[in-house]
Amino acid sequence: MTEIPHDELEYEFLRASGPGGQNVNKVETAVRLRFDVRASRVLPEAVKLRLLALAGRRATRDGVIVIVGRRFREREKNRIDVLLRLEGLVERAERPPRRRRATAPSRAARLRRRKSKARRAETKAGRRPPAPEE
Repeated sequence: MTEIPHDELEYEFLRASGPGGQNVNKVETAVRLRFDVRASRVLPEAVKLRLLALAGRRATRDGVIVIVGRRFREREKNRIDVLLRLEGLVERAERPPRRRRATAPSRAARLRRRKSKARRAETKAGRRPPAPEE
């Protein structure tokens, strides 16, 4: 796995929402991690593209991944949490997706499908009102 240099990561600490009493209004324990993928010097171009695709909504138009951590009540735990989540994303992006091998249904499967279609058609035909006689 590629080691991302700390100078490419930008941390911002902010107040977390939710319960926590008076402390929640004073202490900035939530962490926002920003990682500029396009400006990264250590990631190959193919990995950068896959990483931005995997990031989804967490990636901005400028190619910056933003991960917010507020699961824990301690700043350090939240910082480690966002770092691990980014590492997981990078790890997934480094493995190219497996190529899909084209397959076709077996002859027996095609036969089963046709039989079930015929049975279903017969059931539905039985529900129709009789055709008017002329």
